[in-house]
Amino acid sequence: MIGALSFPSLVAAASAAENDVQGDFRIYSDDVNKFNILIPKDWQVGAGEDNGFRSVTAFYPEEVYSSNVSVVITGLGADFTRLESFGTVDAFAENLVNGLDRSWQRPPGLAAKLINSKAANGLYYIEYSLQNPGESCRHIFSAIGMASNGWYNRLYTVTGQFVEEESEKYRSKIEKSVSSFRLV
Repeated sequence: MIGALSFPSLVAAASAAENDVQGDFRIYSDDVNKFNILIPKDWQVGAGEDNGFRSVTAFYPEEVYSSNVSVVITGLGADFTRLESFGTVDAFAENLVNGLDRSWQRPPGLAAKLINSKAANGLYYIEYSLQNPGESCRHIFSAIGMASNGWYNRLYTVTGQFVEEESEKYRSKIEKSVSSFRLV
């Protein structure tokens, strides 16, 4: 079921949302990794150990772990100097989703479907779904960006996910969080 607001419209409205933090959201700022993101006020924050090459921060509701937003930061090689080094947003999205799809196998495996991709605000935004046979469909919203920490470039991958049954409760929150992500 598609929500009343589409992911691209939320991307366009993200800057307005940042200036009007109200209701159920708060700004999470990471001064070390230099990003901001809106998250629901009642969600928990968890962080993995930063090993110098990879950092993970997760945001999730206390009662459910299958719906969440995570920010993964990974170091990149010197040949990746800008986001377009990965190709256009459409090529990147198609490669990502096609690389996950195993629906063609016998017996069929994970089915991955690209729903939308867009470049805006210096980021790539990708919406897709994943479904294993006999399991609930999982909806994924991602924002991908790149920045330097002064020594090397880093890839920021923001991923929000929820299962079909939790769509009404979590879809708009996850879309808003992912689309609000900003590098500072």
